[in-house]
Amino acid sequence: MIGTLYFLALLGSTLAWGRVDVWSERASRNGTGDGGSCTCEAFLPSTTFPIKDLIVLEETAGELSHRLELEIVKLEEFEMKMTAYANRIAQLTVKVSLMEKNPDDYNDADLEEIKVEIKQVEALIEELQLSIKTSATVYESLRVQITAMVSTLDQLEKTYDKSLVLATRREYTEIQLQLEECEKRHQEIFNPNIGSCAHSCIIKVSKPIVIQLNTHLSSGYIYGGWGKDSKPIPERESMYWYSGYSSATMRDIRFYTDYKNLILRTPFMHHNLASGWTGTGNNFIIRENCLYYQINSPFGLAKLNFTTVRYESRVIAGASSSFSYSNSPNQNFDFSADETGLYVTYAKDETRGKMVIARINEASFGIEEEWLTSVYKPGVSNAFMVCGVFYAVKTVDIHTEAIFYMYDTKTKQESFGNVLFERFQDKYSNLDYNPKDQKLYMYNDGYYVSYHLWFNQTAPAIEQPAVEQNKITKDTNQ
Repeated sequence: MIGTLYFLALLGSTLAWGRVDVWSERASRNGTGDGGSCTCEAFLPSTTFPIKDLIVLEETAGELSHRLELEIVKLEEFEMKMTAYANRIAQLTVKVSLMEKNPDDYNDADLEEIKVEIKQVEALIEELQLSIKTSATVYESLRVQITAMVSTLDQLEKTYDKSLVLATRREYTEIQLQLEECEKRHQEIFNPNIGSCAHSCIIKVSKPIVIQLNTHLSSGYIYGGWGKDSKPIPERESMYWYSGYSSATMRDIRFYTDYKNLILRTPFMHHNLASGWTGTGNNFIIRENCLYYQINSPFGLAKLNFTTVRYESRVIAGASSSFSYSNSPNQNFDFSADETGLYVTYAKDETRGKMVIARINEASFGIEEEWLTSVYKPGVSNAFMVCGVFYAVKTVDIHTEAIFYMYDTKTKQESFGNVLFERFQDKYSNLDYNPKDQKLYMYNDGYYVSYHLWFNQTAPAIEQPAVEQNKITKDTNQ
């Protein structure tokens, strides 16, 4: 009887999530009298559904949702405080101006009162700055926790009945969307200069923000890219795109209406490239509903307009197929878009592998201008453009990248720096800047990863020992 009860208890804890394949009852008597034992043997499935883990996930989801609500309330408080502080600063400015114009109308007591008010405002602003930094840290913590939970759910979906985890996934999706909206509001309040080039350079890159594994649910899809349209057409402002492969050949691309559908892996369009128009390499981008990418036959640039479904190609005289980035093959052409337009970078045999920056005329798909840099392409892991400035990145160690080189196409001067940032995984195949949100988008060993950027907003252009580079000849194949 004792053995039977033990079996029923064991079975009750597992039967809801797994079936009992074989079981048998074996009774035996040992010794004399009525003494004996009853033993039940149950051969349970090798794996059972981890209901305890799911309960923990659900409880954590509730906790994260509550924490996020508190941060949203704080954002509203920040907005009210900033408005109040701005009004106080404006009033102080008027008082100081009057004192400067009519110094004889005021005494030392009046001056001391103004000094006290200024110090009070300074203290309030410092307190607000500290609160903002604290909230940013909380956002990062929430992001890390949510990413870990979504990864766990992905694994559960692949291993167990999806219907059992679908409700929890929906809950986490909603939390991710709330966090995305909260970060967007935070960025709008404290970084209102998106679209402006009134800064000198990048001074900091955030920690990697990991969205999730790609839509194929496979880390084997190490080649590809993801991001947003850098110049979206109307009603496509929230659109995301993704294209990923297990080789460096580009065959198709997926589009998602918004962040939610990207997370849910629900594209509204899956476009296969036409025969003869497959691409290669990974540094392709979407701009104004057009795909810009590299082709090998003929070796050059390709453009696909998704509005007209029209393909175009362009050969650049002298561009070489011998030079690629240090950690990814076949990336001979790298497309970039910023606040000033569309660019492509490459190397030539005549420049001995030094990178060339070229501005693309989007209407004619021709090359308008070219600039020669002094940076050797095989020594670069990737590159991007911001406000007409070319930024080259190199690998420092297994976890770290560094922005080490800049070339300003306006002044035709180059400079060197050392802005470090972390990778989520070992290698990445695509890194691009998007001027619509001032973020870097990285495709990192199959994962969607992004970074916030900080710019030197107040200092003038940094005067450094610079080498002026001559603009080189336009492409004759325009």
